[in-house]
Amino acid sequence: MALFGNAHTVDPASAQQEYARLLGQGERVQAAYLLIRDTILFTDRRLILVDKQGITGKKVEYHSIPYRSITHFAVETAGTFDLDAELKIWISGSQMPVQKTFTKGVDIYEVQAILTQFVAR
Repeated sequence: MALFGNAHTVDPASAQQEYARLLGQGERVQAAYLLIRDTILFTDRRLILVDKQGITGKKVEYHSIPYRSITHFAVETAGTFDLDAELKIWISGSQMPVQKTFTKGVDIYEVQAILTQFVAR
């Protein structure tokens, strides 16, 4: 379990098991990240954002973003005073990006490389 304020990578096999009900037949989790309470899954078909809501986190919203619908994305690295890194993803048909914040513990360059791999297909 992550400590408050830390993000970290999750073993893809563990994420595959935990989120099996969300995955299509033959779909594989390639990378996963835990961001305090939320999770980001990179599968071989799409990006899945797991957004836990409310105080208890029992209510969960799942966003499924096919890679082909991502028009562009940006990463903002952590700075001296701002220790958080950000990922912004623009989806066709939306003007505002989906934004996720990564606190220390995750290499934002790694996240960017994984996203590039799937979007460039």
